[in-house]
Amino acid sequence: MDMKRRLGAEAFGTFWLVFGGCGSAVLAAGVPDVGIGFAGVALAFGLTILTMAYAVGPISGGHFNPAVTIGLVVAKRFDQKDAPAYIGGPGGRGCGGCRSVAGGGFGCRRVQCL
Repeated sequence: MDMKRRLGAEAFGTFWLVFGGCGSAVLAAGVPDVGIGFAGVALAFGLTILTMAYAVGPISGGHFNPAVTIGLVVAKRFDQKDAPAYIGGPGGRGCGGCRSVAGGGFGCRRVQCL
């Protein structure tokens, strides 16, 4: 599969992880009466990883985190020539999710990304 498609799948997966997981944490902290608590935030992170592993995992491998890519390269289960694109990209993708959460009206006034 071509690199552009794989990185696009990674971008969407990382965005979804930050948007769903961090969005639930912001919602739990900003609106304490919602009732999702720590268990709800943990469940939100788990479900975002689960949905993206099934949705885009077959396309990109479902790394979503540079630490996963580094671990796979060290274990020789991922090609070293593709690693820089997978490792360098998540900052901007996570920032997109961060800005979406902050712009979504969860009470954040200012968000600084990278």
